[in-house]
Amino acid sequence: MRSSNGCWTCRLRRKKCDEKHPVCDVCAALCITCHSFLDARPEWMDGGAKQEEMAEQLKREVKEKAHRRRGDRVVHISSDYVSTDEASTVDLMALPQKPPMDLATPICDLLRKTPGIHNDGMAPSPEASTESRENIAFGRSDTVLLTFYLEHLLPFLFPFYRPSLLQGGRSWVFEMMISSPVIRQATLCQSSYFFSLARGTANRDAIWDEVLTQTTNAFGVLRQALQVIDGSGVAKHLHGAVRIMASIMQMQRFEIAVLSFHNWHTHLNAALVLFRQLLDSAVESREPISRFDAVMSRLGPSSSSWSWPSQSDQVPSAEQAAFRFSSTLVILDDIIASTALQEQPRLYEYHRSLLGGIQGTEDPPINLEAVVGLKNWTLLQIGEIATLEAWKQRCKTAGNLDVVELVRRATAIKESLVAHLMRLETDPPKAPKENNSFLDIFAPPLSQCSLVSRVWAHAALIYLSIVVSGWQPTNVDVRYHVNRVIELLKLQRSPALLRTMVWPFCVAGCLAERGQEAHFRGMVEVLQPPSIFGTVHKALEIMENVWRNRDTDFATRDIATCFRAQGNLVLLV
Repeated sequence: MRSSNGCWTCRLRRKKCDEKHPVCDVCAALCITCHSFLDARPEWMDGGAKQEEMAEQLKREVKEKAHRRRGDRVVHISSDYVSTDEASTVDLMALPQKPPMDLATPICDLLRKTPGIHNDGMAPSPEASTESRENIAFGRSDTVLLTFYLEHLLPFLFPFYRPSLLQGGRSWVFEMMISSPVIRQATLCQSSYFFSLARGTANRDAIWDEVLTQTTNAFGVLRQALQVIDGSGVAKHLHGAVRIMASIMQMQRFEIAVLSFHNWHTHLNAALVLFRQLLDSAVESREPISRFDAVMSRLGPSSSSWSWPSQSDQVPSAEQAAFRFSSTLVILDDIIASTALQEQPRLYEYHRSLLGGIQGTEDPPINLEAVVGLKNWTLLQIGEIATLEAWKQRCKTAGNLDVVELVRRATAIKESLVAHLMRLETDPPKAPKENNSFLDIFAPPLSQCSLVSRVWAHAALIYLSIVVSGWQPTNVDVRYHVNRVIELLKLQRSPALLRTMVWPFCVAGCLAERGQEAHFRGMVEVLQPPSIFGTVHKALEIMENVWRNRDTDFATRDIATCFRAQGNLVLLV
């Protein structure tokens, strides 16, 4: 709650004021005039033209003093230090004037300026960690929002992400929110929005103002972190680089959730650069899997890390868990983005090593099923199809497309997909191990994980058919796979799980016949409010546009053109 006794500057700017005399910390941190605690209302606080003029003057003053703030403030994420002044400026109810999309460009400019991503991330010393936690004060509102994220929002966004309790569960998220300003601000902006919706706040404008405030703060901390680390190398500062990558993916997911598709390509590019440079920092290893393991080893846990009593195994460090989790999202987003861009996935060269190869391994470094409920082989094959489509587009442009070669490559992909899919649909779910029976009650239902992968696999086969044969909604195979997607989606126990299958849902829906349209509409209509299930409703918009124009542009339509039809290039994750 904002104080009614704060300085007039904070009241005008709708900021929380700590009521310190003679200058409050909020104004001091911004280096602006603090019209402090007068009994009489200033004459310019008239609710009219004078008040608006003063508000504009303060905005200009904030902007003009930016260079001074950059010189005075220190953000060192690796040792997790933030000055008291900076911490006091975090305000859930502030009203920024710029939307999030205006704040993304400077970050990528910074990433492009340096020959290597330079980050904030030297391993924190005990002294630095102590100093950090003494200087960062959590307000009551922050505590409520961070708890809301852990208890409600994270399970909603990632219903299949339930890491083993013996490996620390989701404790790494909590640790990151406490110790990392970058992660904390990314979390606060998400929680502020969804918590307001959960409370049923009637004033949606006020909700969006909160969203803009938290997003502004998150990008501000992220930008400062990148500025501070300019000139250092990833190899020396792995911890901070991981935290920045995790923060970027947090913001990526949040903006997509609220249907802001302006920045996803920008954010994804930044995350991809960081991910590559993190792996490249392990110069002693050649194979991606070895480099990934080397990075994980260097991220901890340290000799002082906590481990379970009477056991030698240590709980992974927060950075280790964050790197594995964020890497999973980066690979997923990269592959799904490639289907919309008609390009080979940027991380294609890492797929077989990190995801276990087409045949799979017992324990690949990246386990998609553990995070998003999707088996690795399904996404691997979608990456192969996207690569095939990119090759086809290049050949068509050059005028030398070999159709026989196209069919040969497509056949190999189809055979692998069908073989995996048949095993998945005929083999019963594996029974839990007896020695883990207690922990298994916390795991997501195996049948639902299987369902998700089957839906994705059928959609992948539709996508492959389009790449090879063009847009043919009446094709027998296409009809079969669309029907199977509808049947499987009707089996899901919770309609909300559709959020984890938006891409395959949209691919199948775009090829639906007129009589099947009602099935897809019905699945979306039950997911209310649209502000929470935004990507699913966006997928329906794409379908509706395809259905309205099913008899036009028939020869040139493909998945990429469908995803571009709404004015923005969307990323359905």
